[in-house]
Amino acid sequence: MTTLALRLAPAASRGRPRLAFQVACALVGVVLIAGLAQFTIYLPFTPVPVTGQTLGVLLVGAAYGPALGAATVGLYLVAAVAGLPVLARNAAGGHDTGAHVLGAAFPSAGYLWGFLLAAVLVGWLARQGWDRSFRSSVSAMFFGELVIYACGVPWLMHALGVDLQTALTYGLYPFVVGDTIKLLLAAGALPLAWTALRRSRPREEPGAG
Repeated sequence: MTTLALRLAPAASRGRPRLAFQVACALVGVVLIAGLAQFTIYLPFTPVPVTGQTLGVLLVGAAYGPALGAATVGLYLVAAVAGLPVLARNAAGGHDTGAHVLGAAFPSAGYLWGFLLAAVLVGWLARQGWDRSFRSSVSAMFFGELVIYACGVPWLMHALGVDLQTALTYGLYPFVVGDTIKLLLAAGALPLAWTALRRSRPREEPGAG
């Protein structure tokens, strides 16, 4: 199966237009994730903010597939390292940038690396058709969320030097409700997009996948 972005892309035989389309998708994806990251809420007891980044990552992974999704999230991380203000605002109201944002001592770095892996997993599941119905899309997004927390919580535990229960209190429990809402939004968006695409382009074009 194909993904939403590949369904809209020029045929594989049209090399330059297809490459230009993919580059444009990556840039749009970076802007989307960076924009959602600015919706930031800091809770008083944890260094990890509540942000909209996860929604952007899940949407990018599902719509773009594993390769383009990973490239887009990778470009987002490169932009942060390069000094662009694409990450969530820190507690002082500014933006953390530089190589240290992906380093062992940065509390949120595990979540950032988890974004990359989640985009690959959700993108791969989308290639298997998991983004075509709400039920399967929820499962895909849920697995993506699991990957993010599987990377983020142990990293937070190491960065702060705290035990597992404290790391869960800082980096998981406060975000369950919000991330469930983001998961449902992402899971609902993809089937709706496929439905709209089928209505506007009922026949699969040769070479679109």
